[in-house]
Amino acid sequence: MTEAARKPEDILSEWMRCVRERDLEGVLGLYAEEAVLLPTFSTRILLGPDGMRDYFARLCQRDGLELVLRARTLAVQPAGPGLHLLSGIYRWSMLVDGEPLSFEARFTLLVAPALPRPILHHHSSQVPRGL
Repeated sequence: MTEAARKPEDILSEWMRCVRERDLEGVLGLYAEEAVLLPTFSTRILLGPDGMRDYFARLCQRDGLELVLRARTLAVQPAGPGLHLLSGIYRWSMLVDGEPLSFEARFTLLVAPALPRPILHHHSSQVPRGL
């Protein structure tokens, strides 16, 4: 599929596939050189694919790593010429100290589907526990 033919949802699907398959170069290749990532499992703000490499390398080494989109939560909005916002909730699962744990996280992606490296901004944070 050419970049111009991609839908915003295709970018999210490709990103999730690369994470599940532990395809580090595939994940990093989706982020623009100037992209910003506010990651789910880090307090740091990561800039560009080089700044994200260690984070995703460590994440992809996790035993039992799974990532599932809660499809009914996905919202896609136009954000300007050639730009879209995708927001929703996905569930991360992995082994932590040998125990299976799941973490729901809300996310927002700013994407430019026509670009070869379409993710410009990605914010993901764990869903807070209710009161």
